[in-house]
Amino acid sequence: MSAKRIVVLYGGFSTEREVSLVSGQACADALRSKGHDVALVDPADGVKTLVAALDPDRDIVFNALHGHLGEDGSVQGLLDLLRVPYTHSGLLASAVAMNKALSRDIFTRAGLRCAAGKLCTRDDFRDGHPLPPPYVIKPVAEGSSKGVRIVQAGDNAIASDEDWHYGDHVLVEKFIEGRELTVAVLDGKALAVTELRTSEGFYDYDSKYTAGRTQHLIPAPIPAEITEQALRWAEIAHTVLGCRSLSRSDFRYDDRPEAGSDGGLYILETNTQPGMTPLSLAPEQAAYVGISFADLVDGLVKTARYG
Repeated sequence: MSAKRIVVLYGGFSTEREVSLVSGQACADALRSKGHDVALVDPADGVKTLVAALDPDRDIVFNALHGHLGEDGSVQGLLDLLRVPYTHSGLLASAVAMNKALSRDIFTRAGLRCAAGKLCTRDDFRDGHPLPPPYVIKPVAEGSSKGVRIVQAGDNAIASDEDWHYGDHVLVEKFIEGRELTVAVLDGKALAVTELRTSEGFYDYDSKYTAGRTQHLIPAPIPAEITEQALRWAEIAHTVLGCRSLSRSDFRYDDRPEAGSDGGLYILETNTQPGMTPLSLAPEQAAYVGISFADLVDGLVKTARYG
């Protein structure tokens, strides 16, 4: 390992570029503190630039890319072809986890509860609401809650093509009242449960990356049996999707007495490239169980592989 160079991929092409730049710089600084030879590479200039920057005989890639082309299996496939070891999940797990419609089917087959929902096209909204409001619409393959909206009665969910910039398909799910929870999994072991309390609205992109907008309550102040269930479900999600290294699964927990049989825990999605910014949840949970940020990043490099 001491003879290797660590190439941190950051930035990229996606709508999450700015977050990735922060993640990548933080990871590069941590790796340098551990004595590694580190190079930062932004693949936004194209595949030729990326390939030219890599030496398969000496490099290990720390993947700090987020979103389209960074965590959807695209860069993973390229690195597999080049036979360059890289951190986080491989091609298949990355692609499946990024596709929310496909991953929710896998979760359901594994016995994890998802909100009632279906895959729609933009045309379906011209005939009225595809589900009784309130419901949530999501891009099929975006991260960091990009494009996620809660639709109430009387709202125009997608009034025109200009309202939707995420492709022809839309994932529609029943809105689950209650509390936002998240669980990071490191090498198959769930770390902790965090409750996210936003100052306004839901845990959207701005709430995730704006200081002061969201409280991170760790450990989450929830019943012990729900904590255990969330930890177990996160580990199951990590396994059935084929994730390796680090992932983070998000949940809703409806604890309202009036919810009845519709209450309880629901899994929303699993992220194979959790954020590594100063506000990020996975590093915070790692610190909670005694793993420093530098040790976390260094450990991800030590388990890097291709294929």
